[in-house]
Amino acid sequence: MQKNIFVRSLAALSGIAMLATVAACGDNTASTSNSSSSDQTAKAAPISGDFQGAGATSQQAAVEAWIAGFQGTNPDAKIAYNPTGSGAGVTTFLTGATAWAGSDKALSDDNIAKSKAVCASGQAFDVPVYISPIAIVFNLKGVSDAGKHINLDAATAAKIFDGKITTWNDPAIQDQNKDLKLPSTPITVVHRSDKSGTTQNFVSYFKDQAPDAWTYDLSENWPNEVGQGAKGTSGVISTVKQADGTIGYADFSQVGDLGTAAIKVGDSYNEISAEAGSKVIEDSKLDDTAKGENRVVVKINHATEAKGAYPIVLVSYDIVCPAYKDTKQAEFAKAWLTYVTSDEGQKAAQDAAGSAPLPSSLTSQISKSIEAIKTK
Repeated sequence: MQKNIFVRSLAALSGIAMLATVAACGDNTASTSNSSSSDQTAKAAPISGDFQGAGATSQQAAVEAWIAGFQGTNPDAKIAYNPTGSGAGVTTFLTGATAWAGSDKALSDDNIAKSKAVCASGQAFDVPVYISPIAIVFNLKGVSDAGKHINLDAATAAKIFDGKITTWNDPAIQDQNKDLKLPSTPITVVHRSDKSGTTQNFVSYFKDQAPDAWTYDLSENWPNEVGQGAKGTSGVISTVKQADGTIGYADFSQVGDLGTAAIKVGDSYNEISAEAGSKVIEDSKLDDTAKGENRVVVKINHATEAKGAYPIVLVSYDIVCPAYKDTKQAEFAKAWLTYVTSDEGQKAAQDAAGSAPLPSSLTSQISKSIEAIKTK
């Protein structure tokens, strides 16, 4: 497991209001303030014991901030998170070895069915905890090291990652970047080698917006033999940094000083930022195909034409049980999710990872789901 983290520390975005609204479908409840949930946690007995989580590498910087914040009021709670990737994290959770999983992909029907053997009653559910854009990162002499972006539309990006465009000065790229003199350097694609929710979120943008250029089925596994694989988000970032001409994809929190692509939305090219990613979620709905109680799953609108929106974005989830065979695990899961999704927890993630806060229209649904966790 790679431990190095390439984190872009972003100042708190004072100009960003809470995401305005996600069109809700399914069960809506009266709004429950995250602050009141946090107050309830503060009044409860402190959590103590050893608790394990595993999963999405995208969440790693945020999880480290959450652990520090949670332990501030629960000093006897020993918490460890293993950033093994979304797929591996869910698999481990389904063995009963961890209290929660982090995943950039919502639970599948098969995951739901298997969780019934792990949970004391009911079935596992997923709630959003982390929202962040996915960056197309690149390392190209004279461009990325000069602090310049490249412009890409969906079809061109898809062809690059499918090995159909192989040099940086290909007309399809150069025509969208007339102010840049691009070299003939070969393109080396770097992708995740492990099962990854970030991968599925990334290629789902191609699938929705450039279906003729990206014909593969959606999967957490990289679908072709193009380029080279690297384990985890930090592995992709490290590999891209090592050679000229490389291109990859990663959670925005770990981009560091690599170049990033501005993505075409309507007639403009929009640069990546937490604010730009949040505009996509504002323009998205809940996924009514996600079956099961307590689930809050967002269907990302990649076709958004919202002004300034950056359309390649992930919503990362925490996965828990509504009832645990160990009461201490249940108490922890409820307190952990309450803190993570509170205003305080979201601010900690924003400061550590540059993520966007959860939209206020989702927090009441999330609070209702957390309250469903049985601690007695």
